[in-house]
Amino acid sequence: MSIIANRYEFLFLFDCENGNPNGDPDAGNAPRIDPEDMHGLVSDVAGKRRVRNFIQVLKGNATPHAIFVEHATNMNRPIALAHEKANGSIPEKATKEKVKRAREWLCANFYDVRTFGAVMSTGANAGQVRGPVQFSFARSIDPVLPLDISITRMAVAEDVKGAKNSADMQKWEDEQEEDKLRTMGRKQLIPYGLYAMKGFVSANLAEGTGFSDDDLALLWQALCSMYEQDRSASKGVMSCRGLYVFKHVGTDSNEEQRKQQAKLGCAPAHRLLDFSTDRREVPESIIDIRKKEGLVGSPRSFSDYAVTLHAERMPRGVELMTYGV
Repeated sequence: MSIIANRYEFLFLFDCENGNPNGDPDAGNAPRIDPEDMHGLVSDVAGKRRVRNFIQVLKGNATPHAIFVEHATNMNRPIALAHEKANGSIPEKATKEKVKRAREWLCANFYDVRTFGAVMSTGANAGQVRGPVQFSFARSIDPVLPLDISITRMAVAEDVKGAKNSADMQKWEDEQEEDKLRTMGRKQLIPYGLYAMKGFVSANLAEGTGFSDDDLALLWQALCSMYEQDRSASKGVMSCRGLYVFKHVGTDSNEEQRKQQAKLGCAPAHRLLDFSTDRREVPESIIDIRKKEGLVGSPRSFSDYAVTLHAERMPRGVELMTYGV
């Protein structure tokens, strides 16, 4: 597997219909929003979690595609395992060389470590890894409408005082009025939101983790397919609506210079990723995301939008690839 040799930026479009794309635990799990303009937000870690989940489903959590930040686990365990595998045992005090070997073992065996990086300085200590792939917070194209909806649960879950068996609980149920055996609940959602997430892939940082072309192909596959393996009632209907990848390839006729350009980049990220909308015009934007003409009311479907690519505005030395469109 060859380590990637090109810089990449990407724009990932996804939407949420009648669901909560990313709840804020500090706001009663309400959908995250920018309170100044009511645009929806989805955290970078929410996106990374779904990538990790998809890789686990696809690869069975087997090396070299195991997942380090796994649901409901202690991360000190794989750190200890790394020392056992790389150094023979867990050291009482990890030396710089032993930390390095443990870190390299984790990069080689855990997909998310060599992709996103990780802080592994706890427990037996395997240092830190700065990952070549970084996500931004996703932001909705238009304002979203957070709703707090009441629901009825037609049963209760109560401790019955003095009940010693199921017969005692049945007797308690039979003694209750029907309205005492149901309760209220709440669901937080938005009717619809189309979101854009910006991402970055560094060839320089990939050299330090071993992030390969095969790993990159898995990342694109995960972004396009992860919502299909992550269905839940709370999330509504979430879908990939397009992945636009900008690959820096260089312009120089000299091969060595061209390789250097491909690695460092041929255009600033904002030149590639900033897009125009109905609310904000970006001069010479490569991507436009606008509501379709004649739309009455607020968007409630991806079909209410038109995504336009302006290939003629691409800078020299950069190629555009599209997935999931």
